[in-house]
This record gives sequence, C-alpha cells and structure tokens, in this order.
Amino acid sequence: MTSGASHRARRAGRSRPVAVALAAVAASTITLVSCGSDDDNGGSSTPSTERPTPPDTASFSGTAPSALSSAEASARARASAAASSASAAASSFEASVSADTERANKAAESELKHVGGQGNAMSDVAMTGKPRSQTGGLLAVVVTITNKTDKKASYAVQIDFRDPSGKTVETRYVGAEDLAPGKKTQPLAISRKPPEPVLTPKLVKAQRY
Repeated sequence: MTSGASHRARRAGRSRPVAVALAAVAASTITLVSCGSDDDNGGSSTPSTERPTPPDTASFSGTAPSALSSAEASARARASAAASSASAAASSFEASVSADTERANKAAESELKHVGGQGNAMSDVAMTGKPRSQTGGLLAVVVTITNKTDKKASYAVQIDFRDPSGKTVETRYVGAEDLAPGKKTQPLAISRKPPEPVLTPKLVKAQRY
C-alpha cells in the first residue's frame, strides 16, 4: 500500500464513529418530536378539560322581559283570574234565584231609565249586608222593599257599588212586582267584582209604580 492510500484509510476510519454518533442524535430528536406531538393531540399523559361554549347572542331577536314587566304581567293575570272567579261565583249564586225575581229585576232596570232623581219610594227601601260565608265570598246586599201604601204596587231599586274613592264601579237593579199593601220582599243585589278593593253599596234610586 502506498503512503497516500494508507493516509486516506486512516481518515475514513476516524470519520465512521462521528457519522454513527450524528445518526443517533438525529434519531433521538425525531423520537422526541414525535412524543411531543402525541401529547399535544390528546395523549394519555395530560387530560384536557373542555369549556362550555357561550350562546351566539347575535342570532337572538327581541329583548328579554325585565323584572318589572314580568311583575306587571303577573299582577294583570291575577286580577283577571280574580274577576273571572267572582263573576263565575255570582252566576252560580244567582242561579238559585227564581225566574220571577229575575224578571222583576229586569223590569226594575227598564223602569228606572225614565226616572229622574232618587224616585218616589226611597223611604220604602232598606239595605242590610249578607254574610260572605253564605254567598261564596261575594258582596251581596239584602234589599228590603216594603209596600207602605194601601194599594198593590211594584218597585224598582238601583244599588251602586262604590270603591274607596267614591267612584261607582258597578250598578245592580232589583225589583218587586205587584207587592200587596203592608207586605215586603227581600231581593239580593250581588256584586260581580273581586273582593279587593272593598266596595260599599249605595241606595241610589227607588221608584214605586
């Protein structure tokens, strides 16, 4: 072997361990990158926690009801339910009234349309309250009509129900037909309004005809 060939062989022998070492380092780097990628993709080393996604409010329409508007709607619903309940109770209570009494009440309303002032029979009429326990909680007034004349007569009576401010919120009519002299009858004037506010009955007109 010549001296030049011998020199090249020695250089090749020294380069081989270096190349092997570089290849090992490269392989180790590739392994580390691969492990890091596995962890980022949801590997078993570190569990991930999902967070709830907030709603997309851009797709909503209208506005949410405020607490005040909700309270107002609830109050209106309660008032409407109370009024409906009172009306139904009045209808049920009045269902026991005889057909003759109902006819007299309608005749009284018709008669009083033509009467000015208080009428001519205020002294023949009196009012007393009826216990609510007997009327299903309704405000009912016993109207006592007495024929104080010496002849048979018919009567028409108007009762107004007024709120605490004095405003008339309801009007009812009762009557008596062909009442004999000295006799009396006691029809009922029944309010269809809810228990609140408390109403006061007022004798407005009484006409003998």
